[in-house]
Amino acid sequence: MEELNKSNRRDFIKQSGILLAGSAFMASPINQLLAANGTTQLTILHTNDWHSRIEPFDKTDKNNAGMGGAEFRAALIKKYRAENENILLLDAGDIFQGTPYFNFYGGELEYKLMSQMGYDCVTLGNHDFDNGIDGLFKQMPHATFDFVNCNYDFKDTLLENKVLPYKIYKKGGLKIGVTGVGIELKGLVPEKLYGKIKYNDPVENLNKVAAYLKQEKKCDLVICLSHLGYNYKEGKIGDLSLAPQSKHVDLIIGGHTHTFLKEPTLVKNAVGKEVIVNQVGWAGLALGKIDFIFNNQQINGFMHTSNNVDIVDTNI
Repeated sequence: MEELNKSNRRDFIKQSGILLAGSAFMASPINQLLAANGTTQLTILHTNDWHSRIEPFDKTDKNNAGMGGAEFRAALIKKYRAENENILLLDAGDIFQGTPYFNFYGGELEYKLMSQMGYDCVTLGNHDFDNGIDGLFKQMPHATFDFVNCNYDFKDTLLENKVLPYKIYKKGGLKIGVTGVGIELKGLVPEKLYGKIKYNDPVENLNKVAAYLKQEKKCDLVICLSHLGYNYKEGKIGDLSLAPQSKHVDLIIGGHTHTFLKEPTLVKNAVGKEVIVNQVGWAGLALGKIDFIFNNQQINGFMHTSNNVDIVDTNI
């Protein structure tokens, strides 16, 4: 597959931008247009750091009154699926911890709801270890989605062979490779909770897996689910320092820093190609949506709706 083509992408955005305006809450004619032109649209929907936010924030909350909540996120996902069958639904970690639902159910409810929403793949955040490896392992039977991470060594733990280095999905004749990278757990999580899990360099491991996916497995798109943080602490790797060192990654979906981006960030990788970096805050307040346009398995452009799409506002 050829890498992202900058001029083609700009031309496509210029031509189709008007069609996308306001598409967050209304059907768009984009699918009919693409079909007529012999192209394929792949939609990536994604979340991060939703921290057990099952119900909307209380109406008395000073910042997010009536917003968030799994029910209305599910409705929005269902709406997008009705518009395009070629959808991947992903999460960048920290699904657990933040409300009494986690304290009481230990993550069971979160995984059951995400399974009902049809999530395809997630990576692990530091808070997903808050009940230890045993607690995480206990909830995995409730998940119908895959877990990926390529820089943690799970050898001799319950998560060995439960968390994969990558997963390949097929949508609309396309092959999409998904991998994940996680933050160093030492200093963030008590050692007794992550046990024998070893942290390895995320850049080295991501590049190795991404090259395999792109060159050996011939994936048309390679996505990294990252729980490193958008622009993390000085001296620590984050998405904005990961992307320039990558070589075969097309999209980085981030988490950990709860960063609300109005639109994706474009970063040049180690060979001068652009990588898309995105993150949608926390608590399920926004749903990321990025549409890739393919023509003969070549990325011909990408577009996005606003990340600041409130999943629920009970005042509406």
